[in-house]
Amino acid sequence: MNLGVEGKVAFVTGGGQGVGRQICLQLAQEGCKVAVNDFFDDRAKAVVNEIELQGGTAFAATADITDKLSVDSAIDAAVTALGPIDILVNNAGVTIERREKGGMAPLFLETNPDDWQQILALNIWGMLHCCHKVLPGMQSQKWGRIVNVMSEAGRAGEARLAVYSGAKAAMLGFAKAIAQEHGRDCINVNTVALGAVSHEGIVRGPLSPQATPENEPRLGKMLRAYPIARGLHRLSRPEDIAPMVCFLASEHAAYITGQSIGISGGFVMQ
Repeated sequence: MNLGVEGKVAFVTGGGQGVGRQICLQLAQEGCKVAVNDFFDDRAKAVVNEIELQGGTAFAATADITDKLSVDSAIDAAVTALGPIDILVNNAGVTIERREKGGMAPLFLETNPDDWQQILALNIWGMLHCCHKVLPGMQSQKWGRIVNVMSEAGRAGEARLAVYSGAKAAMLGFAKAIAQEHGRDCINVNTVALGAVSHEGIVRGPLSPQATPENEPRLGKMLRAYPIARGLHRLSRPEDIAPMVCFLASEHAAYITGQSIGISGGFVMQ
Protein backbone atom coordinates (compact mmCIF):
# COMPACT_ATOMS: atom_id res chain seq x y z
CA MET A 1 0.00 0.00 0.00
CA ASN A 2 1.26 3.44 -0.92
CA LEU A 3 0.76 5.49 2.23
CA GLY A 4 1.06 8.82 0.46
CA VAL A 5 3.72 10.19 2.82
CA GLU A 6 6.59 10.51 0.37
CA GLY A 7 8.46 13.72 1.08
CA LYS A 8 6.77 14.25 4.46
CA VAL A 9 9.00 14.96 7.46
CA ALA A 10 8.61 12.82 10.58
CA PHE A 11 10.01 13.42 14.06
CA VAL A 12 10.15 10.20 16.11
CA THR A 13 11.07 10.28 19.79
CA GLY A 14 12.93 7.34 21.26
CA GLY A 15 13.88 6.36 17.72
CA GLY A 16 17.25 4.86 18.56
CA GLN A 17 16.13 1.33 19.32
CA GLY A 18 13.21 -1.05 19.61
CA VAL A 19 9.79 0.14 18.49
CA GLY A 20 11.01 3.65 17.71
CA ARG A 21 13.80 2.39 15.49
CA GLN A 22 11.41 0.21 13.50
CA ILE A 23 8.98 3.12 13.07
CA CYS A 24 11.82 5.28 11.74
CA LEU A 25 12.95 2.59 9.31
CA GLN A 26 9.46 1.93 7.99
CA LEU A 27 8.57 5.61 7.59
CA ALA A 28 11.80 6.06 5.65
CA GLN A 29 10.91 3.11 3.44
CA GLU A 30 7.63 4.87 2.68
CA GLY A 31 9.55 7.94 1.51
CA CYS A 32 9.48 10.07 4.65
CA LYS A 33 12.42 12.16 5.72
CA VAL A 34 12.97 11.11 9.31
CA ALA A 35 14.33 13.04 12.29
CA VAL A 36 15.49 10.30 14.65
CA ASN A 37 15.31 11.53 18.23
CA ASP A 38 17.02 9.73 21.07
CA PHE A 39 18.66 10.70 24.34
CA PHE A 40 21.77 8.83 23.21
CA ASP A 41 23.50 10.39 20.23
CA ASP A 42 25.15 7.15 19.10
CA ARG A 43 21.80 5.37 18.90
CA ALA A 44 20.21 8.15 16.86
CA LYS A 45 23.17 8.27 14.47
CA ALA A 46 23.16 4.49 14.05
CA VAL A 47 19.52 4.54 12.89
CA VAL A 48 20.23 7.50 10.60
CA ASN A 49 23.04 5.46 9.09
CA GLU A 50 20.70 2.51 8.54
CA ILE A 51 18.20 4.73 6.76
CA GLU A 52 20.83 6.37 4.59
CA LEU A 53 22.31 3.00 3.61
CA GLN A 54 18.85 2.08 2.32
CA GLY A 55 18.69 5.27 0.26
CA GLY A 56 16.56 7.31 2.64
CA THR A 57 17.00 10.72 4.21
CA ALA A 58 17.38 11.14 7.96
CA PHE A 59 18.74 13.42 10.64
CA ALA A 60 19.97 12.65 14.18
CA ALA A 61 17.88 14.88 16.45
CA THR A 62 19.52 14.07 19.76
CA ALA A 63 17.70 15.59 22.72
CA ASP A 64 16.44 15.00 26.23
CA ILE A 65 12.71 15.33 25.65
CA THR A 66 12.09 16.07 29.33
CA ASP A 67 13.87 19.41 28.74
CA LYS A 68 11.82 21.92 26.73
CA LEU A 69 14.85 23.89 25.53
CA SER A 70 16.52 20.66 24.35
CA VAL A 71 13.38 19.67 22.45
CA ASP A 72 13.00 23.09 20.84
CA SER A 73 16.63 23.07 19.73
CA ALA A 74 16.43 19.54 18.29
CA ILE A 75 13.23 20.26 16.36
CA ASP A 76 14.60 23.54 15.04
CA ALA A 77 17.69 21.68 13.81
CA ALA A 78 15.52 18.98 12.22
CA VAL A 79 13.41 21.60 10.43
CA THR A 80 16.56 23.26 9.10
CA ALA A 81 17.91 19.92 7.87
CA LEU A 82 14.73 18.30 6.55
CA GLY A 83 11.89 20.83 6.43
CA PRO A 84 8.77 21.50 8.52
CA ILE A 85 7.54 18.64 10.68
CA ASP A 86 4.46 16.90 9.23
CA ILE A 87 4.39 13.81 11.46
CA LEU A 88 5.18 13.51 15.17
CA VAL A 89 5.47 10.11 16.83
CA ASN A 90 5.65 10.36 20.62
CA ASN A 91 7.24 6.98 21.21
CA ALA A 92 9.79 7.56 23.99
CA GLY A 93 8.74 6.27 27.38
CA VAL A 94 9.72 3.40 29.67
CA THR A 95 8.86 2.25 33.13
CA ILE A 96 11.82 3.13 35.34
CA GLU A 97 11.13 0.42 37.91
CA ARG A 98 11.38 -2.51 35.51
CA ARG A 99 13.93 -1.27 33.04
CA GLU A 100 16.50 -0.12 35.62
CA LYS A 101 15.92 -2.46 38.54
CA GLY A 102 14.90 -5.66 36.80
CA GLY A 103 12.54 -8.33 38.05
CA MET A 104 9.09 -7.58 39.46
CA ALA A 105 8.17 -3.93 39.72
CA PRO A 106 7.35 -2.56 43.19
CA LEU A 107 3.92 -1.72 44.53
CA PHE A 108 3.07 1.98 44.54
CA LEU A 109 3.73 2.33 48.30
CA GLU A 110 7.18 0.83 47.74
CA THR A 111 8.17 3.49 45.19
CA ASN A 112 9.65 6.89 45.86
CA PRO A 113 8.89 10.35 44.44
CA ASP A 114 12.19 10.52 42.56
CA ASP A 115 11.03 7.61 40.41
CA TRP A 116 7.63 9.25 39.91
CA GLN A 117 9.28 12.38 38.57
CA GLN A 118 11.33 10.43 36.02
CA ILE A 119 8.31 8.50 34.76
CA LEU A 120 6.09 11.58 34.51
CA ALA A 121 8.79 13.71 32.91
CA LEU A 122 9.50 11.22 30.15
CA ASN A 123 5.99 9.99 29.41
CA ILE A 124 4.00 13.21 29.90
CA TRP A 125 6.27 16.24 29.75
CA GLY A 126 8.22 14.84 26.81
CA MET A 127 5.01 14.48 24.82
CA LEU A 128 3.82 17.96 25.81
CA HIS A 129 7.12 19.56 24.83
CA CYS A 130 7.13 17.94 21.40
CA CYS A 131 3.48 18.69 20.64
CA HIS A 132 3.77 22.30 21.77
CA LYS A 133 6.70 22.81 19.41
CA VAL A 134 5.33 21.14 16.26
CA LEU A 135 1.64 22.05 16.42
CA PRO A 136 2.00 25.67 15.21
CA GLY A 137 3.73 24.50 12.03
CA MET A 138 1.14 21.80 11.40
CA GLN A 139 -1.60 24.33 12.04
CA SER A 140 -0.18 26.79 9.51
CA GLN A 141 0.17 24.15 6.80
CA LYS A 142 -3.26 22.65 7.56
CA TRP A 143 -1.92 19.11 7.73
CA GLY A 144 -0.42 17.02 10.46
CA ARG A 145 -0.31 13.64 12.10
CA ILE A 146 0.48 12.94 15.74
CA VAL A 147 0.70 9.36 16.98
CA ASN A 148 1.22 8.66 20.67
CA VAL A 149 2.66 5.30 21.64
CA MET A 150 1.25 4.33 25.01
CA SER A 151 0.83 1.12 27.00
CA GLU A 152 -2.22 -0.98 27.65
CA ALA A 153 -1.41 -0.18 31.28
CA GLY A 154 -2.82 3.25 30.50
CA ARG A 155 -6.11 1.87 29.17
CA ALA A 156 -6.68 -0.86 31.75
CA GLY A 157 -4.35 -0.10 34.66
CA GLU A 158 -1.71 -2.51 35.85
CA ALA A 159 -0.72 -3.44 39.38
CA ARG A 160 2.88 -2.58 40.25
CA LEU A 161 2.90 0.03 37.50
CA ALA A 162 0.57 2.59 39.05
CA VAL A 163 2.49 5.76 38.18
CA TYR A 164 3.37 4.47 34.72
CA SER A 165 -0.28 3.51 34.13
CA GLY A 166 -1.38 6.98 35.12
CA ALA A 167 1.20 8.64 32.88
CA LYS A 168 0.18 6.57 29.88
CA ALA A 169 -3.51 7.26 30.54
CA ALA A 170 -2.63 10.96 30.43
CA MET A 171 -1.20 10.47 26.95
CA LEU A 172 -4.56 9.14 25.80
CA GLY A 173 -6.62 11.92 27.36
CA PHE A 174 -4.31 14.56 25.95
CA ALA A 175 -4.45 13.04 22.46
CA LYS A 176 -8.26 13.11 22.46
CA ALA A 177 -8.34 16.74 23.57
CA ILE A 178 -5.80 17.85 20.95
CA ALA A 179 -7.69 15.90 18.29
CA GLN A 180 -10.78 17.95 19.15
CA GLU A 181 -8.90 21.25 19.21
CA HIS A 182 -7.10 20.74 15.91
CA GLY A 183 -9.53 18.82 13.74
CA ARG A 184 -10.29 22.13 12.01
CA ASP A 185 -6.60 22.25 11.05
CA CYS A 186 -6.64 18.77 9.48
CA ILE A 187 -4.35 17.49 12.24
CA ASN A 188 -5.11 13.90 13.20
CA VAL A 189 -4.11 12.71 16.67
CA ASN A 190 -4.28 9.04 17.60
CA THR A 191 -2.81 6.60 20.09
CA VAL A 192 -1.59 3.03 19.85
CA ALA A 193 -1.49 0.93 23.02
CA LEU A 194 1.16 -1.75 23.39
CA GLY A 195 1.58 -4.76 25.60
CA ALA A 196 4.91 -6.40 26.34
CA VAL A 197 7.29 -5.91 23.42
CA SER A 198 10.44 -7.94 22.85
CA HIS A 199 13.21 -6.00 21.14
CA GLU A 200 16.98 -5.69 20.78
CA GLY A 201 17.30 -3.02 23.46
CA ILE A 202 16.37 -5.47 26.24
CA VAL A 203 19.28 -7.72 27.12
CA ARG A 204 17.84 -9.89 29.87
CA GLY A 205 14.58 -11.19 31.25
CA PRO A 206 11.41 -12.41 29.51
CA LEU A 207 11.37 -9.49 27.02
CA SER A 208 14.82 -10.26 25.68
CA PRO A 209 14.75 -11.55 22.07
CA GLN A 210 16.80 -14.52 23.30
CA ALA A 211 14.20 -15.54 25.89
CA THR A 212 12.21 -18.73 25.41
CA PRO A 213 9.72 -20.43 27.74
CA GLU A 214 12.42 -23.02 28.35
CA ASN A 215 15.19 -20.63 29.47
CA GLU A 216 12.92 -17.95 30.98
CA PRO A 217 9.97 -19.36 32.97
CA ARG A 218 8.34 -15.92 33.30
CA LEU A 219 7.94 -15.74 29.54
CA GLY A 220 5.69 -18.80 29.53
CA LYS A 221 3.41 -17.12 32.06
CA MET A 222 3.35 -13.89 30.07
CA LEU A 223 2.39 -15.62 26.84
CA ARG A 224 -0.79 -16.91 28.47
CA ALA A 225 -1.92 -13.30 29.06
CA TYR A 226 -2.00 -12.50 25.33
CA PRO A 227 -4.60 -14.50 23.36
CA ILE A 228 -2.76 -14.33 20.03
CA ALA A 229 0.57 -15.14 21.70
CA ARG A 230 -0.81 -18.54 22.63
CA GLY A 231 -0.94 -19.37 18.95
CA LEU A 232 2.14 -17.45 17.75
CA HIS A 233 4.21 -18.60 20.74
CA ARG A 234 5.86 -15.20 21.09
CA LEU A 235 5.40 -11.70 22.42
CA SER A 236 4.93 -8.72 20.12
CA ARG A 237 7.88 -7.28 18.22
CA PRO A 238 8.56 -3.81 16.79
CA GLU A 239 7.63 -5.16 13.36
CA ASP A 240 4.09 -5.79 14.65
CA ILE A 241 3.68 -2.18 15.74
CA ALA A 242 5.35 0.03 13.15
CA PRO A 243 2.86 -0.70 10.31
CA MET A 244 -0.09 0.65 12.30
CA VAL A 245 1.84 3.74 13.37
CA CYS A 246 2.80 4.40 9.76
CA PHE A 247 -0.79 3.90 8.63
CA LEU A 248 -2.07 6.40 11.20
CA ALA A 249 0.57 8.84 9.94
CA SER A 250 -0.61 8.45 6.36
CA GLU A 251 -3.15 9.95 3.98
CA HIS A 252 -5.24 6.79 4.37
CA ALA A 253 -5.98 7.75 7.99
CA ALA A 254 -7.45 11.14 7.06
CA TYR A 255 -10.77 10.35 8.80
CA ILE A 256 -9.32 8.66 11.88
CA THR A 257 -8.66 10.88 14.88
CA GLY A 258 -8.97 10.74 18.66
CA GLN A 259 -8.77 6.95 18.66
CA SER A 260 -6.81 4.42 20.71
CA ILE A 261 -5.87 1.20 18.96
CA GLY A 262 -4.50 -1.79 20.83
CA ILE A 263 -1.57 -3.64 19.29
CA SER A 264 -1.23 -6.05 22.14
CA GLY A 265 -2.41 -9.42 20.97
CA GLY A 266 -5.77 -9.09 22.73
CA PHE A 267 -4.34 -8.27 26.16
CA VAL A 268 -7.03 -5.57 26.35
CA MET A 269 -10.11 -5.87 24.16
CA GLN A 270 -12.23 -2.75 23.66
